[in-house]
Amino acid sequence: MDYNKREDINPKYTWDLTNIYKNDEEWEKDYQRLKENIKNISNYEHKVMESVDSLYNTLEEYYNIDAKISKCYIYISLKHDEDLSNQNYSLKFNQVYSLYSEFISLSSYIIPEILKESKGKINKYLKDKKLAKYKFLIEDISRYKKHTLSSKEELIISKLSSNDGVFDKLSSTLLNSTINFGEMEIDNQKITITNSNYRNIMMNKNRNIRKKCYKIMSDKLKEYIDIFGETLIANMKKYSTLANIKNYKSTKSMQLFSSNIPEEVVDNLYNVVHKRISIYQKYLEFIKMNLALESLEYYDLNAEYVNNNLTFTFDDVEGLITEATKIYGKKYNDIIKKAFKERWIDYGSYKGKRSGAYCTATYETHPVVLTNFHNKFTDVSAVAHELGHAVNFYLSIENNDAHNYENDIFVAEVASLTNEIILSNYIFTNSKNKTLKQLAIANLIDIIQNNLFDACLEGELENKMYELIDNKEEIDANTLSDCIYKLRKEYYGNKVNLDDDIKYHWARRAHYFMPFYLFEYATGVSAAINIALNIINGDDEFKNKYIEFLSKGSTNYPINLLKDLGIDMLSPSVINNAINYFDYLIDLYSKVSDE
Repeated sequence: MDYNKREDINPKYTWDLTNIYKNDEEWEKDYQRLKENIKNISNYEHKVMESVDSLYNTLEEYYNIDAKISKCYIYISLKHDEDLSNQNYSLKFNQVYSLYSEFISLSSYIIPEILKESKGKINKYLKDKKLAKYKFLIEDISRYKKHTLSSKEELIISKLSSNDGVFDKLSSTLLNSTINFGEMEIDNQKITITNSNYRNIMMNKNRNIRKKCYKIMSDKLKEYIDIFGETLIANMKKYSTLANIKNYKSTKSMQLFSSNIPEEVVDNLYNVVHKRISIYQKYLEFIKMNLALESLEYYDLNAEYVNNNLTFTFDDVEGLITEATKIYGKKYNDIIKKAFKERWIDYGSYKGKRSGAYCTATYETHPVVLTNFHNKFTDVSAVAHELGHAVNFYLSIENNDAHNYENDIFVAEVASLTNEIILSNYIFTNSKNKTLKQLAIANLIDIIQNNLFDACLEGELENKMYELIDNKEEIDANTLSDCIYKLRKEYYGNKVNLDDDIKYHWARRAHYFMPFYLFEYATGVSAAINIALNIINGDDEFKNKYIEFLSKGSTNYPINLLKDLGIDMLSPSVINNAINYFDYLIDLYSKVSDE
């Protein structure tokens, strides 16, 4: 359900941030201390590689300050996301963001000073036991030698990057706070349309409601599309310029380099998806049949086709996810219980709250989850998704140091999507309620099509845009709109009727502000399916390996971490297994429906 304001929500169902800071006053004191403390990092400039001790002390100081700034940043960003229109938190958010940017500038000399030394000297230092904890980090830094500029040049770049998040913030504020999408009568209730509840409305069984809401959203997006375009393109150009300055052959190459992802992984993904596009089109036919439509429109694609009136409470979320995750074993399940007991989750939806869902954490805090809950099974699944991230964060923090606890995005999505698959499988395997079983299967079908096929479809938009930008060609909002229209036509074939309004909905995709992130949903769900099937099949040895995988943080490159689990992301079989499972679920739904 949607609330009028945050104060209407039972505190039991809001996150408890007091373990981060007891109140804003405590945050303010810490912020003021940090304004002075960050200057300590300057004490090591020109001295980083003088000795093993100096290198060790520099890194210790850097990650100590970084952990404290992250804690300060996370708290205020969470408070800001509770109400994007709150100017007080918006100001504080900008203050701490500027503080972090200043710290990055002050410490920008560290990597250039390491990289200016010879490989022989670095290897000699790494033989010292004192640097053992930093061995992988330093070896990883060494890869950047040809992409790192002088200390002075890196300082200039870091200063120019101080407002890196401004484009994402502008777009988010425009979508979630500034634009008034108006109201609609839905199921005898007047509902304020927001970017957050739009997808929920588009699941409504009433086609006229979907069509009307789609038109309202499309018209508003079209009205502001030039602003959305300028904002996104400026963000893309920023990354492209940085790639050029840093001597990468392309923006994609730069973005993959940090995780050491071979470009062949991306190529393998898109090659397999294009070869198996007929399975996606089979899914579109499946949607049309289950909605009993003569033709399929874009506004039909998220409609609920399970004939049900089931709703779920916040307490239902806890019960279902706690039971489903017992399959992993006690260690995993205990962390899930802890998340509910300690109020890691913020459920309610209302105008002004940041849309969507996410999980975040810092080395000095436990994970927290933001979601916008509308009492549907998909919302239950979304919480399971974010709690998959939360367990991953928790185990990584527990088992690693401040410099290597964070999970690479490439593997982070594996943890969350595996949890969603486990939840739905638990329900359609154990429930005696036919409708709930249908919901669980339909949810899994939707998860795969959204994270695999849709993510590839929309990921190809940024592939094409960055190719143009990297080649110094000018693009605008029309370029984006025309490109996404052509891609939808290619993926949908003749299964969906396309109208002009379909062109503008790229503006709602916040992921475009994080270049080449979308494909990681596709590789993530593919890996997750392979992992989940091993867990479901009762492989206890594999379960133990999976817990170990979740505990690794960034102690190795993501491709290697997955390979240790037996998942080779360069192999077409991983993607094909995922598509085969998708195909199986479509048939399974039909079988259960006929029972």
